[in-house]
Amino acid sequence: MRRYLLFLLVLSLVSACQSLPSLPPLPTWQSPEGREHVDLGMIRDLNTGQTLTPQQLVTRLAVVPRVLVGEQHDNPDHHALELWLLQALGNQRPQGSLLLEMLTPDQQSSVDAVQRGIQQGQYPSDLEHALSWQKGWNWALYGPVMRFALTQSYPVLGANLGAEEVGAIYHQRPVLSGTFSTRDSVREALLSQVRASHCGMLPEDALPAMLAIQQQRDRRMAHRVVEAPTPALLFAGSYHVRKDLGVPLHMADLGSPEAPVVLLLVQVGTDVEPGSADFVWYTAALPDQDYCAQMRAPSQ
Repeated sequence: MRRYLLFLLVLSLVSACQSLPSLPPLPTWQSPEGREHVDLGMIRDLNTGQTLTPQQLVTRLAVVPRVLVGEQHDNPDHHALELWLLQALGNQRPQGSLLLEMLTPDQQSSVDAVQRGIQQGQYPSDLEHALSWQKGWNWALYGPVMRFALTQSYPVLGANLGAEEVGAIYHQRPVLSGTFSTRDSVREALLSQVRASHCGMLPEDALPAMLAIQQQRDRRMAHRVVEAPTPALLFAGSYHVRKDLGVPLHMADLGSPEAPVVLLLVQVGTDVEPGSADFVWYTAALPDQDYCAQMRAPSQ
């Protein structure tokens, strides 16, 4: 009898494993640095300290209504993993929507029209141009995600502010409502980040306007994520999705009943602050560049 029960248990475990949808192959590392780093490829649950396999991460994310993924914009490995995640999650359950920081309201009608055309067999000869893609976002990095997502049935949604909105905020800062996103600790940390990201070259009297733009971007992303069909997936810069500074705080201020789950893609050797995310995935790194020195250099 015991042998029979053991046989049934083993059979059920084998059947459960066989029923798991297969994952697409993981992309190979493209960035040149950190190939020998002990953390390369490591996935950590920051809430428990547990190390996860890619399958375990996908299994956990697949049951979450809203997932925010933070990237370093110029790292090709982050974009490759975002495409992998989009495909892997889609194999587990139907995807509800994909939202992108890189798309603005002005582009949404073009995105919708292109997606309808592709699904009817009409693929544009110049997809980048058809989407009115903004030159500030490297198409070589973002193109693969867009080419895949636009062939799918779920909507691809812009999550950012438009240029005119940014200009209006700069000249007249709106009052930000809410309890969580308006804390002094949040504003001070973001001000420090804005100052550093502009290499200390912004005049101090311009910083409040730049902070307002940053937070209004986060508020727009929060609105879009809350309203998007679920399961919803947002790809944005890491500071935008951080639990302690960005979109999750604005979602709470909007009264969202559920907190999103945050995954940060970070280069090996990067310090990840406690409370900033739920999961972190360490990738290969780009060579260090002194962007501030380039900005300060006199124009030729």
